Amino acid sequence: MSGASRDMAIDKARDILAEVSRVVALTGAGISTDSGIPDFRGPQGVWTRDPNAEKLSDIRYYISDEHIRRKVWQDRLHSPVWQAAPNAGHKALVSLEMQGKLDTLVTQNIDGLHQLAGSDPSRIIEIHGTMREAVCMSCGARSPMQEILARVERGDGDPHCEQLIDGRACGGIIDAATISFGQNLVEEDIRRAENAVRMTDVLLAVGTSLAVYPAAGLVPIARSNGAAVIIVNGAPTEMDDLAEVVVLGSISDVLPLIVEGS
Repeated sequence: MSGASRDMAIDKARDILAEVSRVVALTGAGISTDSGIPDFRGPQGVWTRDPNAEKLSDIRYYISDEHIRRKVWQDRLHSPVWQAAPNAGHKALVSLEMQGKLDTLVTQNIDGLHQLAGSDPSRIIEIHGTMREAVCMSCGARSPMQEILARVERGDGDPHCEQLIDGRACGGIIDAATISFGQNLVEEDIRRAENAVRMTDVLLAVGTSLAVYPAAGLVPIARSNGAAVIIVNGAPTEMDDLAEVVVLGSISDVLPLIVEGS
């Protein structure tokens, strides 16, 4: 996209937002790349560079293979998420919320940067969960992820649940409170997201390839209910033909320009 074409697209997106009162945002990994968190499916994505890394996100391997769990815990311990800060893209969505226009923020991300940026947690639907909490796969006990990572740092490479049940430690496998391959999404979250999209004036899709369902399915739902679709991404998506306008570029650069004055 040339500079002139991008400017025209930004103006069009801004004009659309200026005329509406209810917006649903759908965000993917692309909004966090400028915070130093690599995406998965982009040209330099984690799974693009190393297809075998996808196994680390498969619940079947995680449960059955202690070596996989140990590798995952080391990756979590050294994840760039813990040093990452919200960027201008995250803050632009906070601005849209402060304008009274952002009704719901549906995110495929597990990094928690929307909350750190100041988005209202009650408006956020984390359809893939969050890596800032840990959960026991046996008893369901939850704890802050940093508490479990402290155990890993002290040498517990495969931490198990210490929740007391009838006077004994549960001993169940602990995982991040995220949705891995092989696990079902939370139906209530999907239902809430779909209902929000059916009621919205605009669906603003940011930093997502729109290749993973059911999140990608929110775009045709929005269109079929009369909403305009704005796509902001670093590369073309599979749903560009359904959009009123597509803006290509660095999200931390272009999204603030779209939201500004909307």
